[in-house]
Amino acid sequence: MSYCDYVLNAGKDSVHKSYHDKEYGFPLNDDNDLFARLILEINQAGLSWETILKKKNNFFKAFDDFNIEKVFRYKEKKIEKLLQDAGIIRNRLKIQATIDNARQIKLIQKEFGSFKKWLDGNHPKTRDEWTKLFKQTFRFTGGEIVNEFLVSTGYLPGAHIQSCPVYKKVLKLKPKWMIK
Repeated sequence: MSYCDYVLNAGKDSVHKSYHDKEYGFPLNDDNDLFARLILEINQAGLSWETILKKKNNFFKAFDDFNIEKVFRYKEKKIEKLLQDAGIIRNRLKIQATIDNARQIKLIQKEFGSFKKWLDGNHPKTRDEWTKLFKQTFRFTGGEIVNEFLVSTGYLPGAHIQSCPVYKKVLKLKPKWMIK
């Protein structure tokens, strides 16, 4: 079953509905938004996406709206505060990966101008090529995390089936070079 079918069957009050209709597969241009999506995908590992969607606002609040400039400066005191925050996933490895990945994005920004430019400059790649690159660059980025991050941000196809009303909306927003 596709995510589109799942959301249709889940009903209009599902936490998936808004995400599916307004975010999933839509290209992101802002580095902080891309970072947020990556971190939400990392936090989903071992859990349901529904859990993450329900905690999404809490994540943004806890991690300073995923402002890379702030997150990469987090120290132990902030980590301890995050570990006590029941509104997020309290996993030390995932929290540390968030900080380390913010630091890595800062290095990418310095070299390439932005995280977005780095992603664009590496496109197109296969899922396996992307996974290898992400594993070399970031922490806590296995195949499923990388795949979902790239599908959810439009770098890999498959977010929506062609019969889904959102499919054409997403297609119109993608730059021509991104469309296979």
